[in-house]
Amino acid sequence: MADAAPVPLDTPTDLNRNDTRTVADALNVALADAYALYLKTKNYHWHVSGPHFRDYHLMLDEQAAQILAVTDVIAERVRKTGNTTLRSIGDIACRQTIRDDDRDFVPPHDMLATLREDNLHLVEVFRDARERAEEARDTATSSLADEWIDQAEERAWFLFEASRRS
Repeated sequence: MADAAPVPLDTPTDLNRNDTRTVADALNVALADAYALYLKTKNYHWHVSGPHFRDYHLMLDEQAAQILAVTDVIAERVRKTGNTTLRSIGDIACRQTIRDDDRDFVPPHDMLATLREDNLHLVEVFRDARERAEEARDTATSSLADEWIDQAEERAWFLFEASRRS
């Protein structure tokens, strides 16, 4: 049996369907990057070692939880505008712009520096989504993106401060 053509979603919205598709594309990249950053943060949380183990371990766990919480909000926003979102790990891998880190050992200072840069990259991805939302007159997505940007900037700040050497 051949796959049937996709049926458009009939989600009620007063936003232009073509504009929301552009916003959804940007949000799906943000969602893929959030998942990639979540998993990288958990990876570092699981593998951190050294004299600051407890502090880093707890901070990374808190940050991972915050990132994971954002993923559901992003996906639900895509659906509220009548679009579809990520479906699999493969879909995430195709869209993510944050690189994975599969190294067996990463020094704690490198972990913090990498996550700081990744969070700053995520800020730029969120800003792109916000700009597209503003162009589409999608104020709800734009407002949510402001919060996501603030959270990612705060995570980057904490990572910067925790990695400063006396």
